[in-house]
Amino acid sequence: MNPARGSLLAIEHLEAAEILKILKFARGMNPDKPRPLLKGRRVLLLFYEASTRTRSSFEIAAKSLGAHTVLIQSTGSSIEKGESLLDTGYTVRALGADVIVIRHPNAGAPYVMAQHIDVPIVNAGDGLHEHPSQALLDAYTILRNKKSFKGLQVAIVGDIFHSRVARSACHLLSKFGVKIILCGPPELAPEIATTLAPGVRIARHIEDALRGTDVLMLLRVQTERLAGLKINLSEYVARYQMTAARLKMAKKDCIVMHPGPIIRGLELTSEVADGLQARILEEVRDGVPVRMAILARAMGKMR
Repeated sequence: MNPARGSLLAIEHLEAAEILKILKFARGMNPDKPRPLLKGRRVLLLFYEASTRTRSSFEIAAKSLGAHTVLIQSTGSSIEKGESLLDTGYTVRALGADVIVIRHPNAGAPYVMAQHIDVPIVNAGDGLHEHPSQALLDAYTILRNKKSFKGLQVAIVGDIFHSRVARSACHLLSKFGVKIILCGPPELAPEIATTLAPGVRIARHIEDALRGTDVLMLLRVQTERLAGLKINLSEYVARYQMTAARLKMAKKDCIVMHPGPIIRGLELTSEVADGLQARILEEVRDGVPVRMAILARAMGKMR
């Protein structure tokens, strides 16, 4: 079985024209002015991992379109009893799910479900693979601030290796000729990361990553992961933490983004997080109209 029309499984194989179509449609979506495009439909939120921003914004997006939502988490459900991914999928489909939004710790899980379940599947993050809705909302935020992708330089700093956000961002931005610079310790930003998409390069020094940068995207860095890789925490802070002084090395109108959750004092200082160039909360808000567009597309209502 091929994935149902309207499924969103990854950015890598999505055409640039389709990306722009989704972003354009999102501009007409406003959760404060609900549109009953999905009235009476059921959106199933199947989250095998903890989530705040993604889960909540998908739920708000669905309800803003008039849909009913049902949340199923791995704890407190049959998943906890050992039910397989597909059996859970068959069950929720039998209960009348029209769209399934899934987050799963294993890469490829949404693909497996899409091959067996005859409703649109939306990938809300699968292992170390992709996070397509995050890439789309980040692109939306960038275009709200920069108007066009043309000539942009984007620096992505932090744990590149373990970040599905970074992978999806590289796939999306490279389709529009954006210059992408990845920066972090070799253990977190290995040279192989340059194969993610065309035009991606590695900068080992934060100064090299910031010079000429229009958009700075910071990534979550887990302290336990640093410890496991024997990366000294204070050394990471000294070399890669984003401070107000370092931010001045980028272009004056550089915006600062972060998919969250942010860790103040590690990835960035409060001065940067709360500064005029920060667009972190704007990203969160942008998640709702973009996910409204994604759900409308899933049900064939994106015109």
